[in-house]
Amino acid sequence: MSVRQLFDLSGKVALITGGSRGLGLQMAEALGELGARIAITARKAHELTAAAEHLQAQGIDVATFPADMSQLDNIPALVEQVVATVGDIDILVNNAGASWGAPAEEYPAEAWRKVMTLNIDSVFFLAQEVGRRCMVPRQAGKIVNIASVAGLSGNPAGMNTIAYNTSKGAVVNFTRTLAAEWGKYGINVNAICPGFFPSKMTHGLLSEMGDAFTARTPLGRLGGEEDLKGLVALLASDASRHITGQWIAVDGGASVA
Repeated sequence: MSVRQLFDLSGKVALITGGSRGLGLQMAEALGELGARIAITARKAHELTAAAEHLQAQGIDVATFPADMSQLDNIPALVEQVVATVGDIDILVNNAGASWGAPAEEYPAEAWRKVMTLNIDSVFFLAQEVGRRCMVPRQAGKIVNIASVAGLSGNPAGMNTIAYNTSKGAVVNFTRTLAAEWGKYGINVNAICPGFFPSKMTHGLLSEMGDAFTARTPLGRLGGEEDLKGLVALLASDASRHITGQWIAVDGGASVA
């Protein structure tokens, strides 16, 4: 099989949560360009509409599904709707997430629950539903979990995001555990750990500390609009068929400096 064939996603269906903007939309572009039919979810219907128009202008086949992934009871119905509309899901990208900043000693219980519910609970229950509905029966599938370099260490000075860091660390070990359990079904499960990318979630933090983060990064830059495309293409395609249970940091080298 040629390298082009290894990366070809023609005929595949990819579900991307939080796919209406930012990193999710970037990954939707990448997988769509390789031929996948794209299903994107987000809470806000108008953002989904704008994202769909953006993707369609690039010739990408896309369907939208308004959904709040923190409403765990609605996950089976979402998967049912995606399968009925675009077909069995071959690729799942668990990208939707949230953060909340507060010192640990003052961290609100409702904030902790909000972050954990979206960042790890929904990741498990969506993977479970997609796995048993689409991937386990066909003995094939690709799951890409979006963790974070924040899940690999404690907080840098000036950040108070204990729930976010904890949840993303959980995503990393969830990825390892599910990969070990589902390898027998031919399902690859891997994680991407982005560093700092400009986004709606990071806007406030980067406006205050962006220069400091850049200065501590060996490549001397923040993440950009193309920087997740290659890795998600690898992990979603046959090019990664012998890679599972791994996490890869995309942070310009900041986590090793």
